[in-house]
Amino acid sequence: MRTITHPKDFWAGVMFIVLGGLGVGIAFNYAIGSAGRMGPGYFPRWLGTIMIGLGLLLVLRSFRLQGEPLSFPTLKPMLIVLAAVLVFGLTVVKLGLVIATILVVLVASTASYEYRWKESVIAAVLLAAFVVLAFRYGLQLQLPTWPPALVG
Repeated sequence: MRTITHPKDFWAGVMFIVLGGLGVGIAFNYAIGSAGRMGPGYFPRWLGTIMIGLGLLLVLRSFRLQGEPLSFPTLKPMLIVLAAVLVFGLTVVKLGLVIATILVVLVASTASYEYRWKESVIAAVLLAAFVVLAFRYGLQLQLPTWPPALVG
């Protein structure tokens, strides 16, 4: 039996396989449709299948390449990023896309050891503008742009 010589690739591959399998499994009972007339199961199934394939490639690669072992010196950055996603989910409806996006970027950027508040503010504002253009106007998602209390 071969040993895993690149643990990072191995566990990344396992993660992709599991997430892809979940996507395919959840969308299993949805109608697929066709490329010209996609059903609700079309995108999740294809994305899940691609993720499973990528995961398999990473797992196979982990037996051939040499790599460093996994190390978790601190969980603080991961917890900060997870908290940022939670903040976005809890605030997007009440505060709107602009403020929620700025908050998520500002909170998540504190996870970096190279944190600079000026760069974070600039990135937050630019990303908020992109999110509003792409999701509110491009995809026409029904999320408020600004807090409903301000707009009326």
